[in-house]
Amino acid sequence: MQRRCDRNRKRSKKRAIYCPVHGCYLDSVSQKYQLFADQPGQLQQRGMSRRNALMLVANQTAVPIEGEWLEAFWCEQCQQTKWYHVRKVNERTYEVALAPQELWQQVTGVVDPKGNPTVGEFTRRHSRVLNQHSINDFKFVG
Repeated sequence: MQRRCDRNRKRSKKRAIYCPVHGCYLDSVSQKYQLFADQPGQLQQRGMSRRNALMLVANQTAVPIEGEWLEAFWCEQCQQTKWYHVRKVNERTYEVALAPQELWQQVTGVVDPKGNPTVGEFTRRHSRVLNQHSINDFKFVG
């Protein structure tokens, strides 16, 4: 008869990610959004040599940054959801900080909170308007 020592134990699989303000456990309310580097300086900030960073960015348009991502969390003490930049330090330890604006440009699959910069103000305004009076902007002078 085979022993069941290799069976998975019923340990908690929760990640140890805590609010930097209150120290309470943070509940994830989004998926992880992988960070990518598209400039050599972004890789150099993480310890890569200038030469290697230049070669990697030249060969690939975007280089995935391992162990870092953006994720939204709910804090019970704050009573709100905030986006955090998460860094995996080791198997069970994470560093979290509020996600700075510049990191949003290094993520794929996320809608920029400030909107697409290539969209004009007219288009942005009309995408929010859902009534018949918006046709007034299209009046022709005859």
